[in-house]
Amino acid sequence: MRIGELSRRTGVHERLLRYYEQQGLLWPERAPSGYRYYQESDIDTVLRIRRLLSAGLNTDTIALVLPCVRVKSGNLVPVCPEVIDDLQRQRERIDRAIEELQTSRDLLDAVIAAAPLALL
Repeated sequence: MRIGELSRRTGVHERLLRYYEQQGLLWPERAPSGYRYYQESDIDTVLRIRRLLSAGLNTDTIALVLPCVRVKSGNLVPVCPEVIDDLQRQRERIDRAIEELQTSRDLLDAVIAAAPLALL
């Protein structure tokens, strides 16, 4: 299938599909004309990429993890033990980001609370 059909079937813009290719996440075949041709299995690959992006992973990490993640009963399941450490590191990174955001929110709440009543 060509890129337009993959875009329609996955709901992912063609520009993003080209970006995924640049990042080494998709590997379409190329016709002599330069057109990209995708396999039926690329639909599942794109959907796994989207889920991993939604989970907070960047494309570098997804490139490492993608070959070792399958969908089972609607959930992403790692099938290679070596990716568990990568996923745990990413979770720790997200935990740190959440803590930093909570600290920022608390500081902002203190600033707002210090405002004179006439301003509120």
